[in-house]
Amino acid sequence: MIKLKNHLGTIEISQNVFVNLVGSTATSCFGVAAMASPHPAAGFFKTLRGLGEDTRGVSIRTRNGSLIIDLHIIVTYGINISAIVKSIMHKVSYTVEEVTGIPVEHVNVFVDGMRTN
Repeated sequence: MIKLKNHLGTIEISQNVFVNLVGSTATSCFGVAAMASPHPAAGFFKTLRGLGEDTRGVSIRTRNGSLIIDLHIIVTYGINISAIVKSIMHKVSYTVEEVTGIPVEHVNVFVDGMRTN
């Protein structure tokens, strides 16, 4: 749960909202084949037991009133990885700030694999 305090009160935004927003924004970028689990073994056991939230390769934390977003992605083979990562960082940061009004400090993108089509 992300909490924001302003002069009118406290706003709480669910972690699930951020995961869905960031995940759909990242996968809409050219060259992204899929999201990857940040911890494949942990994700497998949570799915097997039916426990935990679906994070879809997205980790979000706060620091000094702004967000730090970690993304784990799988890219399409033959695409310039540097260009894809820069595009994702910019688009995710812009979209999150536009939709939620919360500043984004960093977007860290981890390329965990490559997929051929």
